Amino acid sequence: MIEQLETFKGNTLAFEVIDGFTETDEKLAQKFFQEKLDMGFSFVNVLIKLDEMKISKTSSKAFMEDIIWTLRNYKQMGHLAIVAHSNILKALVPIDNLFFERASKERYERYFDVSQMEEAMKFVKSTL
Repeated sequence: MIEQLETFKGNTLAFEVIDGFTETDEKLAQKFFQEKLDMGFSFVNVLIKLDEMKISKTSSKAFMEDIIWTLRNYKQMGHLAIVAHSNILKALVPIDNLFFERASKERYERYFDVSQMEEAMKFVKSTL
């Protein structure tokens, strides 16, 4: 289940994934993202808090759809903050940056520990 952490008037979205991530969650996140684009923003900054997510309760189909959707829409993504308590995610974020840096100079992804939530919010609220 996803839950918005905060609503923003600007080009920012902030979600928390609680327990699992389903196809319904994927569609809802896409809808919120599209609403920001429809408001006239050329890119959207996103914060995703994953520390309460359980892999066993996450739909593999939703996960794959999310990856495909992200690849198709990466040019409309601004700053991306991953907030979690995971050494694996912490290691994967720099790899994402290497891949996407070539594709879109405006996109930057950063990992934040749960204890750095305030810093993560400042990062996604900043403009490019």
